[in-house]
Amino acid sequence: MDPVIIVGAGPVGLALALALARQEVPSVLLDEGLGKDEQRAARTVVLREDTTALMERLAGVPLTGAGLRWTGWRSMRRRQTTREVVFAPADGAPERRGGGHGGAVSRNGTAEEAEVADGPAPLHIAQHVLTGALRAAIAREPLIEVAVESRLDSVEQEPFGVTAHTRGPRGTWWRGSHLVGCDGPRSTVRKLLDIRFPGRTAVERHAVAALRAELPWPGEALLHRTPPWRASGTAIGEISARPLPDGVWRLDWLLPPGKELVTPELLVTLVRETLAGWHGGSTPAYDLLDTGVHTVHHRLARRWRAGRVFLAGDAAHLLGALGTHGLDEGLRDVDNLAWKLALAWHHGSRESLLDSYQTERRAVVAARLRAADQALPLLRGGGPLRSYVPGTARGQDALLADGHLGRGALGAPGSYAGSPLQPAAGESEAPVDTEPGAAVADVRVTAEDGSSVRLRDRLGRGSLLVVLVAPGTGVWERRHWVSAGIMPRLAAAVTALPHPAELLVAESYPGAAAHTVLLVRPDGHLVTALSGVRPADLYQAAEATLGGSAKEQAAANAG
Repeated sequence: MDPVIIVGAGPVGLALALALARQEVPSVLLDEGLGKDEQRAARTVVLREDTTALMERLAGVPLTGAGLRWTGWRSMRRRQTTREVVFAPADGAPERRGGGHGGAVSRNGTAEEAEVADGPAPLHIAQHVLTGALRAAIAREPLIEVAVESRLDSVEQEPFGVTAHTRGPRGTWWRGSHLVGCDGPRSTVRKLLDIRFPGRTAVERHAVAALRAELPWPGEALLHRTPPWRASGTAIGEISARPLPDGVWRLDWLLPPGKELVTPELLVTLVRETLAGWHGGSTPAYDLLDTGVHTVHHRLARRWRAGRVFLAGDAAHLLGALGTHGLDEGLRDVDNLAWKLALAWHHGSRESLLDSYQTERRAVVAARLRAADQALPLLRGGGPLRSYVPGTARGQDALLADGHLGRGALGAPGSYAGSPLQPAAGESEAPVDTEPGAAVADVRVTAEDGSSVRLRDRLGRGSLLVVLVAPGTGVWERRHWVSAGIMPRLAAAVTALPHPAELLVAESYPGAAAHTVLLVRPDGHLVTALSGVRPADLYQAAEATLGGSAKEQAAANAG
């Protein structure tokens, strides 16, 4: 069968090729460039816990040493203060309050207030380091062909495949089973399909600098709101600082609305005055490595699927205001699409399953964009609501922290609760802390070979996961309990499922009672939790996850 054609060799395209290869699906990666990435110190990405785990699985190496996890999140803001100033009498007598030559008066001033938030520790890493790790993994993968200097200029679809033409030194025709456009904001694939890409342009602009320096908060990420200094009269908004390895920091300054040119002189002024503001007025030694300007757009493609062609990453959506990061969502696109394409490649297309990619992912990204657009007027608009409502500043800080740390509506991984793949709730459904459709907790499990691993380590292989919650199994060798109690019956039920599945055992799971059975999708989202071994209910849930029964699929394909 023909390989999957992937257009674009950024992080999303590279990740998709590796995700397909893990499920034994070959691909051709069309790279406009020379197969290398520009090394820009100021071009960095922030990965949350789930996307960091995905990248490490695909790259086959830990990334923590190549990037840096924040040790904490610090939010600083100005607040109005009232302080009592005491004057000493002119004759040198003891200080006294009230009348006479001395006294105390109340004066208004400003002070810096800081809050340190605990929470998930995102990974901050230079983008070229991340793509370098992915390219190294691709070089070891025989199922992936990389075609450099290959620019797409046409796509043709047929009932059983896709044909793409590229121009360049290796200009030729390529034949594929499916095609995925991971070719960025100006996606050629999207334009060739005539898919609209509406949204908002220049929602925010940030001046960016990467520098090596010592800051007063080693290892912490910092958000400094409305700092008291102003560089060259520019009304700079909040400033963020994120640490990188080897004493390097990325600093971002929120620029005022408009299209004023950000000159090198202004950037140097921003760096010097910001460092001086954080060091009591004197600018410490620093080494400026790179600068740039980052513009945030909010856009969402009308369609993410057209027949055998799909969009992913920045080709499908643009977001990034208030601490949300587009790469996270692009990588979640990969995780969602890869197992569905792999199932179609190996077993034939299931239209409802392939359609669910757009339904699930577009709804999640749309919700993220709505949350950011609703929060922007409150955080950026000023006015009475921002200035006078008690507790507003803390609420704003919490919103921003959620976006940066990967929590809440602005940052947490989305749920597929409304997915067409979600089975109907039944009487055998058991309560757990994870809602159906949400990402499962990364608990430790025992695999069928007796090894103890994290649940996330078993994701992305194309198999369904069946997790039995069995307290006490951790203190016994697997051979003692694998054939005891309900295990044989559950193992038989797993073997009979309509798709390959792996049986895992967990000592515990948040909110789950003993003998709860979890069915988990290949991308780590919970399908259902059942009370005990229910073979018929487990089978029906697995069928729903795959897009319906074979009979339903045949009827849909015939229609």
